[in-house]
Amino acid sequence: MDMTAKAQEAVLGYLQQARDMAFALVASPGAWTQIALISLSWLLAYLVARRLGIRVALVLAPPTGSEGVFATLRRFALRFLPLMLPLLAYGFTAIGEGLTRSAFDTGEIIAFGKRLFLFFAAQVFVSRVLNEPFLRILGRYILIPVAALNAVGLLDNAVAWLNGMTIEMGNITFSMMALIRGAVAGALLFWLGSWSNRQSADYIKAQEDLRPATRELAAKAAEVAIFGLAFLLLLNIVGIDLTTVAVLGGALGVGIGLGLQQIAANFISGIILLIEGQTTVGDYVELDGGEAGTIVRMTARACILETFDGKWIVVPNEHFITTRVVNYSDQGSANRYEAAFSVSYDTDINKVPAIITRAVAALPFVLDKPEGPDCELKGFGESGIDFGVEYWVSGIDDGRNKYASQVLFAIWNALRDEAIEIPYPHRVVEIKGGIRE
Repeated sequence: MDMTAKAQEAVLGYLQQARDMAFALVASPGAWTQIALISLSWLLAYLVARRLGIRVALVLAPPTGSEGVFATLRRFALRFLPLMLPLLAYGFTAIGEGLTRSAFDTGEIIAFGKRLFLFFAAQVFVSRVLNEPFLRILGRYILIPVAALNAVGLLDNAVAWLNGMTIEMGNITFSMMALIRGAVAGALLFWLGSWSNRQSADYIKAQEDLRPATRELAAKAAEVAIFGLAFLLLLNIVGIDLTTVAVLGGALGVGIGLGLQQIAANFISGIILLIEGQTTVGDYVELDGGEAGTIVRMTARACILETFDGKWIVVPNEHFITTRVVNYSDQGSANRYEAAFSVSYDTDINKVPAIITRAVAALPFVLDKPEGPDCELKGFGESGIDFGVEYWVSGIDDGRNKYASQVLFAIWNALRDEAIEIPYPHRVVEIKGGIRE
């Protein structure tokens, strides 16, 4: 007899049992007692939940506007209050079942009522407690059907039927039940891993006492540990021997040796970058290949640079190890820039350095250390005398702070106040032979 025939026979048996229970209900005082106990359990659970729920809500509700771990936990606990009614009904029904079985040596009806309350609790849990869309989908299509099968007493038969269906993959044999259990457990574990990873990353990045590179390294280590543990737990739940993991690791090693060298190199380079801390999030860097921008994110495979015009450039981590990298930021160190200008040949150039140095030094973003502004004579041009003023700022020019523009404005205003002319090109045209009319 195949599994389908067995299932049909089981369903017919339960229908026969239901018919017998219906006939026995009319003549059996124990049956009426069980129905009365189910009704009483529900009524009692309703009264207790109504009174106790208000008090529990007042105790658990955090003060308005409060934040922190304890306030979050109290709000989380408040989400489970709707489960109080069905769970209390389930508990009271379980007590009634014990009394019924001891008095009448039967309790099928009240046991069915108990399972029905558990099914009701599953529905309330999915519809009113779960807020995350992914968990709600799992509850709607996994938890509620399982609770329904349990309520009608078909859960054990369904589990046995799924265990009897097997799938062979080489030397490994899986039952359908193991695959379903693994899929559900895997979805839950990796959702929980993603949630835990976000929480741990937010906590680690909030520790301002740690260096940015240390925070990134700790966040990556926590991510690897969380998902590695989730993977091992999933293998244990599915029933895969860990020796298979060793074989898989060997195959992965061969794959890395044959075609995944760049991925492995970028992963290891990312770890080296995080450990050394010479390049980290927030630094403005320029590579030999011409890529330049502020590092906004460091992943296991690449660093993401944001240019001044808002574009993102994905640069593999290996490039930061094997090529020359210019780091303009170095976690907030000063940078030196130069602004060029010219004055007329009619100017007393001995006065120019003091005028320009004083004007540039008055700008709020110009630093005194490692040295103040320095105006130098650069040369004698075709139209004017060339100067350049060097200045130090704490930041990157042409980014959020337009340093060069403000410095040039200060130079222009200082020269204009001193009546010093900024020359423009002059050309003398000589016409030989005269002008013909």
